[in-house]
Amino acid sequence: MLRKGVEVAYPTGAELMAMVEGQTVPTAFLDSVASHPDRVALRWREGDGWREMNWRTYAERVARAVTGLRAHGVGPGGRVVLMMRNIPEFHVLDVATNFCGAACISIYNSSSAEQVAYLAGHSLATVAVVEDDSFLARFAEVRSQLPLLEHVGIVRPSTDAAVEFRYDELLAHEPADLAEAASGVRPEDLATVIYTSGTTGPPKGVMVSHRNVVFTVQSLLTALGFESMVGKRTVSYLPMAHIAERMSTHYAGIIGGYEVTTCPDAGQVALYCREVRPQIFFGVPRVWEKIHAGVMAALAADPDRLAKFQEAVTAARPIVEARTLATTTAAEDQLWAVLDQMAFHPVREMLGLDALECGVSSAAPIPAPLLSWYRCIGVPLSELYGMSESCGPMTWDAWRVKPGTVGRAIPGVEIRLEDDGEVVCRGGNVFAGYLDDPERTAEALDEHGWLHSGDIGVLDDEGYLRIVDRKKELIITAGGKNISPANLEAALKQIPLIGQACAIGDERPFVSALLVLDPDEARAWAASNGRVGATLAELAADPEVHAVVTTGLAEAMDEFNNAERVKKFTILSDEWLPDSVELTPTSKLKRRGIHARYAA
Repeated sequence: MLRKGVEVAYPTGAELMAMVEGQTVPTAFLDSVASHPDRVALRWREGDGWREMNWRTYAERVARAVTGLRAHGVGPGGRVVLMMRNIPEFHVLDVATNFCGAACISIYNSSSAEQVAYLAGHSLATVAVVEDDSFLARFAEVRSQLPLLEHVGIVRPSTDAAVEFRYDELLAHEPADLAEAASGVRPEDLATVIYTSGTTGPPKGVMVSHRNVVFTVQSLLTALGFESMVGKRTVSYLPMAHIAERMSTHYAGIIGGYEVTTCPDAGQVALYCREVRPQIFFGVPRVWEKIHAGVMAALAADPDRLAKFQEAVTAARPIVEARTLATTTAAEDQLWAVLDQMAFHPVREMLGLDALECGVSSAAPIPAPLLSWYRCIGVPLSELYGMSESCGPMTWDAWRVKPGTVGRAIPGVEIRLEDDGEVVCRGGNVFAGYLDDPERTAEALDEHGWLHSGDIGVLDDEGYLRIVDRKKELIITAGGKNISPANLEAALKQIPLIGQACAIGDERPFVSALLVLDPDEARAWAASNGRVGATLAELAADPEVHAVVTTGLAEAMDEFNNAERVKKFTILSDEWLPDSVELTPTSKLKRRGIHARYAA
């Protein structure tokens, strides 16, 4: 494997498993506390300033929370549910739950009372801790449906409403002996249950063991190849109920020793980046798309500057490809330095990405041209592929990136294709099964330990994986043609004015699409075309906007054959937001919801 220009041999699955033998989340936590007690572990904004917690204080609060949770009946094999934003208390309570020998389950903040009832009930939780009164109200509404739920606590009550316990009261207990507590936790014990987004029915509970966690994080750290991750800055802003955020900032933060800044409002992540200057940053494609749209909209205000910037990107592209392989000439290095100083570094600085050492996109496909654009401007972005059932990653190349692919198998993990092209995976990252659902577990996991992804892929001669279809999401037209909507949608989102897209074609004579205007790009276009102040609804109905999109559509469909091409489209003005009728919390399309809402 080529890592940062150097060939290295990754450990085998057996070797990597031996590296983490006997480890759990609690033992990893204690290792970090012992090796860098005075380093900052967690940061958060409070009022107009910042607060910090070092590893020593983090451990002290965990120790007190362990005693407090035990006092409320949390013990080995137990389940605790948390419903809170990205705040430091989440990390303390999650780790404390694991020290109790119990599994911690996070619930999406937008979950309705009915969803809360399903998740808390299905997970057999006996204790819940919520952030504030709004979350508490949802539990109160369905408490009668949860006979196993014995105690509900709150972190930040905003009223004097009666609650069973408060976070501060947990921390008022005497600290537990963490080393003794850790000795009672086994690698095969459950660390968490991750509930899938439920795009195709009720969420499934993905059981993740301590062995899964430490193996997966060790694999990722091996792929990164830094001598040390201690103190690397990152921002936690995506839902902790999703495996991507839980793995990239919570578990990797514990094992790698990151400095994690918690951002409770994902809409503020751009502001946080400018203040934190993260060195490691994870984002779903929609986050990277919005950052790109903002840059292009800002540059569009000065056409000359925009033209020069685009020329610089074009000039950088072949140099970046050579830099990826560590084969640049002295002249190319010199030209890159000039381009970076004149065009790219100021943009990265504006975005707060000037200190970034590794950027990752995952949870949904990112268009290859967008990934290339970031790499051209000096943002070291790569794409990771996986699923909750693989504890997040299956494939990822942090350094030798091939845009359009999702990299090679992560260290210690095997990837192969079935006869029908389905991607299957085997390794220490593969989950323990679905909670209380042996039938669906058997569908996902075969007797040899191979996890079936449901995705159709192609492997090149170097082992790089390209995802081409989703087995269950293929469009089958009235003419019997099988079409991948994801590929069409990735192409449609390359039309500058378009932020989101959904291809429609099942049992229809041709493929059409719902297109959503990108707010930043649309406003920039309006400013440049005599429509300052026009609403997105007005722009969606504007004949000139339709003409621009029609031209872009013809270019976007060039790579597809006639049967696959989008023939008609409808432009929508309302942006599709995460955790809505149209999108999952990590911005995957909810096709059933979209088809129902826009049937007319």
